[in-house]
Amino acid sequence: MSVRLYLWQRATAALMVPFVLIHIAVIFYATRQQMTAADILSRTHGSAAWASFYGAFVAAVSIHASIGVRNILTEWSALADRAAGWCAILLGIVLALLGFHAVISLVLM
Repeated sequence: MSVRLYLWQRATAALMVPFVLIHIAVIFYATRQQMTAADILSRTHGSAAWASFYGAFVAAVSIHASIGVRNILTEWSALADRAAGWCAILLGIVLALLGFHAVISLVLM
């Protein structure tokens, strides 16, 4: 793995720690309050704060996961580095598209 990819993966991991902790805290809060999906959606609808939070979370996860998959493919498969890189880029794009679709659905719909 190149130094650049190593640094990106470590930076996104550090960024994801507070995101995961906040996300889990929100889950606990919602379940303790016995909130329904409708309750949650009514609170997140139109919220720029939640859109920013989950948008940054999605971006970090997409980058982090695609670099990790690239490393696994280069170390454990017969794929060349270039092919593993393209598979990782494709995975990152798919993860980002699916994640941003979920964020848009959570906040705008």
